[in-house]
Amino acid sequence: MILDLFFPDRCIHCNRIIDADILVCNLCFGQIHFTHFSYSDENEIKERCKLLFPVENAYALMQFEEESVSRKIIHELKYRSREKVGKILAKWIIERLDFNHQKPDLLVSVPLHPKKQKERGYNQLHLFTEALSKSYDIPFRHDLIKRNHYSKAQALKDKKHRLSTENMFSITENISEQHILLIDDVFTTGNTISTIAWEILKSGNNRVSVLVMAMDV
Repeated sequence: MILDLFFPDRCIHCNRIIDADILVCNLCFGQIHFTHFSYSDENEIKERCKLLFPVENAYALMQFEEESVSRKIIHELKYRSREKVGKILAKWIIERLDFNHQKPDLLVSVPLHPKKQKERGYNQLHLFTEALSKSYDIPFRHDLIKRNHYSKAQALKDKKHRLSTENMFSITENISEQHILLIDDVFTTGNTISTIAWEILKSGNNRVSVLVMAMDV
């Protein structure tokens, strides 16, 4: 209580004092550009995925724009060790996403290299994935996909290097007859998701869908 008086929680966008269980104030929340996509219908992220690999369904929570509230939210999650951000984003997803009788069999998040995970202290997608798993009653696997190479953050790479994902990931266990929901924070070029999707598709007669917190526009 005393710490709350001296170090109150503040909106990550405008710095207003807010309750501890939220990220942004009501005014800034209204500035977030949610996509309002339907998971099972055609939408922009599904069309972009279809150019890269066979995708069942796809969903993005927010649009990822320059100097936007959504960009600041993702930055807090990835680079400032704000693990609670993942739980709050999962809550926003749960309020909006209906699988419409096309619920996947397994949730799989994009892995970090062990060295990078040690540097950050956690994988920003784990709590997010686990919260979705609990709410939708879908099992998750954090160990199904392995990142083979350590690399600098995507945000620090130029476009040429962001497109290079050859041999970046491998599957740790052959699976088949599964509908996998691949989970990532931001969909930019789609090459990371595509590389993992092909590893899953090659493993057996599997299907892949995609869920991301935000998509680049």
